[in-house]
Amino acid sequence: IKHLFPTQNCSHILQGPNGTIQSPGFPYGYPNYANCTWTITAEEQNRIQLVFQSFALEEDFDVLSIYDGLPQQGNLRTRLTGFQLPAPIVSTGVVLSLWLVSDYAVSAQGFQANYEVLPSHTCGNPGRLQNGIQQGTTFSIGDKVRYSCNPGFFLEGHALLTCHANSENSASWDFPLPFCRADDACGGTLRGQSGIISSPHFPLEYGNNADCTWTILAEPGDTIALVFMDFQLEDGYDVLEVAGTEGSSLWFTGMNLPAPVISSKNWLRLHFTSDGNHRQKGFSAQYQGKCLAEAVCIYTLLK
Repeated sequence: IKHLFPTQNCSHILQGPNGTIQSPGFPYGYPNYANCTWTITAEEQNRIQLVFQSFALEEDFDVLSIYDGLPQQGNLRTRLTGFQLPAPIVSTGVVLSLWLVSDYAVSAQGFQANYEVLPSHTCGNPGRLQNGIQQGTTFSIGDKVRYSCNPGFFLEGHALLTCHANSENSASWDFPLPFCRADDACGGTLRGQSGIISSPHFPLEYGNNADCTWTILAEPGDTIALVFMDFQLEDGYDVLEVAGTEGSSLWFTGMNLPAPVISSKNWLRLHFTSDGNHRQKGFSAQYQGKCLAEAVCIYTLLK
């Protein structure tokens, strides 16, 4: 049962070089119907790094949304729920926002995160791996971080990340954080010029509580086109997130076939999650690397 802490005074503006953010009532459980925002602002030529110390939200029903900028739909970076500690998040600009929404019943411990203002020419900590090892402790332009997995787990994604300068005063890692996959888990790393990604058991129904991540890696300088051939997910509860495009992640749910997706770099990441009930047919999508002319790539895949 949720603890009845008052939910008023739940919007916070945070400034300063660093600080801590906690869900109301942490660590004893947040209230029902929580609707809390935290907006962190830094001075020009800076960015904000958010590192979670603790994270436990009722899965699928209580959600922490992170925005790269003010809390507006177009700035949505990621939606967090459940009991896994999220990877660090680094803003691209001088504002990072969090929005916590809880439903009418059942609580968990909540979350605690530290934020720190970084100079914009650093990449920030890309994050540690669950069931893996991080080598490299500096995160400025030119620095590299290497990842490996514990015995019994396989590394998916790119093992070596390099901090690159994007422009005069900003930097980012060249690849997303890899992850350590158990032998029997869904998802994987896809290399090569083209291929197909589909939800587990497609064209039969996917299972409940699925959590699959696919990373498509192309050659440096190439982009990747992704064209959906079939798409049927339980609307609002089963979600496919696509990262690696210009701006924030794309989120797809329901029965409408998404428009083709073009990466902004030489990688795309698909993250599929389903909740505890109601299954659908799922999705199937074709990808192609070496996309120098977007329209040609999409036309080729649609043929």
